Amino acid sequence: MPATRPARSGGQILVDALRVHGADLAFCVAGESYLEVLDAFVDTPGIRLVTCRHEGGAANMAEAAGKLTGRPGICFVTRGPGACNASIAVHTAMQDSTPMILFVGQVARDQAEREAFQEIDYRRMFGSVAKWAAQIDDARRIPEFVARAFATATSGRPGPVVLALPEDMLRDRVEVPDTAPYAAVQGHPGPAELDRLAALLAGAERPLVLVGGSGWTDAACADLRRWAEANRLPVCCSFRRQDVMANDSPSYAGDLGTGPNPKLLQRVREADLLVVIGARLGEMTTQGYELVEPPELTQTLVHIHASAEELGRVYRPDLPIQAGPAAALAALAALPAAAAPRWDGWSRACRDDYLAWLEPQPYAGDLDLGRVFTWLRDRLPADAVVTVDAGNFSGWSHRFLSYRRPGRQLGPTSGAMGYAVPAAVAAKLVHPDRIVLANVGDGGFLMTGQEIATAVQSGAAPVILVFNNGMYGTIRMHQERRYPGRVSATALSNPDFVRLAESYGAFGVAVSRTEEFAPAFEAAVASGRPALIELRMDPDVITTRTTLSAIREAASKR
Repeated sequence: MPATRPARSGGQILVDALRVHGADLAFCVAGESYLEVLDAFVDTPGIRLVTCRHEGGAANMAEAAGKLTGRPGICFVTRGPGACNASIAVHTAMQDSTPMILFVGQVARDQAEREAFQEIDYRRMFGSVAKWAAQIDDARRIPEFVARAFATATSGRPGPVVLALPEDMLRDRVEVPDTAPYAAVQGHPGPAELDRLAALLAGAERPLVLVGGSGWTDAACADLRRWAEANRLPVCCSFRRQDVMANDSPSYAGDLGTGPNPKLLQRVREADLLVVIGARLGEMTTQGYELVEPPELTQTLVHIHASAEELGRVYRPDLPIQAGPAAALAALAALPAAAAPRWDGWSRACRDDYLAWLEPQPYAGDLDLGRVFTWLRDRLPADAVVTVDAGNFSGWSHRFLSYRRPGRQLGPTSGAMGYAVPAAVAAKLVHPDRIVLANVGDGGFLMTGQEIATAVQSGAAPVILVFNNGMYGTIRMHQERRYPGRVSATALSNPDFVRLAESYGAFGVAVSRTEEFAPAFEAAVASGRPALIELRMDPDVITTRTTLSAIREAASKR
């Protein structure tokens, strides 16, 4: 049993507990409700505390750090408004299955239940969007709560934990031992389940593997590639999980996100066996639950997921297996490979469909984003980190970039705007030696773009692409489909993005023509500073495949 340590404040006990569990990076917006924690960080140089400009930015940075490291991203915010601002990132962490711990300052215990200044019951507020939400009322229990928070955030299906910290509790001085470091727990497939999966695969003619979710290590991804290529299996990825399967593998067949390859959708419909590993089969991946209709599929379904609650939640699997990706793929990679599989031609055709999809359509305008992103595909190193915000502009990075391990694709499957810039700052702090490329629309940038100031202050230098079309493009697209020509609340009046970036101390440049992009990108990287490249788009170019005018014309004929 660990020895009791000399009396410490609750704030110091908390920061010491973070060190016990391996935390080395935390994000915050300072608040008077947790001053003792801020003071304890002064004496804890082993944890870097990054000061952010908005709680939404801080919490998104923590979520991105959790995605990158597989360890809980750590964020501290103050009570009331601070917690509300951070709540979007908690929702993202839940939907994206990201390990994260949000610490929220709270009113003193003797003021509770009086609607004191900025008082909120965080257990009720976050109860439906976090794996666990609790309040620490006794400083002696801080090590217990923090240990449980780390284990809960990382075990089974990873997710966010929220802990409220009454400010007077943090001032209490008590004697309490630290705990041992946490250990994440994941399920493993059993021999009978593996035998059943092998039998189903042996009887298939058109198998298709779908991978996604969180918890993928480099070893798990290597095992996935080894298993898929040995068995000549086509593999596609769920929404914004394109880095799970190396895109240069002959088994890779594309992704099921927004604006997917129509030929891949048809392959899913034609498959007779779907092996789903790690993915939740959510709305985006299933194209509104219409690509495969719940609850009974026409295809045989094998669903492997870390959470027992996810198996059978929407789709009833013929073979449910509770296992994390690492354990599942280690077991699958160890199975004997299929001899001369009958689906070899099917697999090659799936790959050919994907390769054809990589070629952009001809475009006669000044700024050809298809050519820009095919150039980036060749230019970005294998370990580049790409962050993607919510919006139609994301189609260019989704369709034309190539994702490889140990590269990473960070995007909110929750569809939250304002993610890409904070995520890019966090990614550059976690991996300062890598190129980090953020993709964000003009609307999303103006939600959290002030975190460029955090990048400058912390020495992080991501490259940020701002797609400027003067509108909330996704909503405008839907407007034109349903109410052609009737524009409401989607037009934007924007600042000078280049001058705005320069005012923060960042590098800034605008690009209006295709040939301007490559030198602008090289100058941004060479600057050694946070860099913003404004892409001045033709507003009519709304997706990689169509225009607003074409959508409007088609809708007006209905």
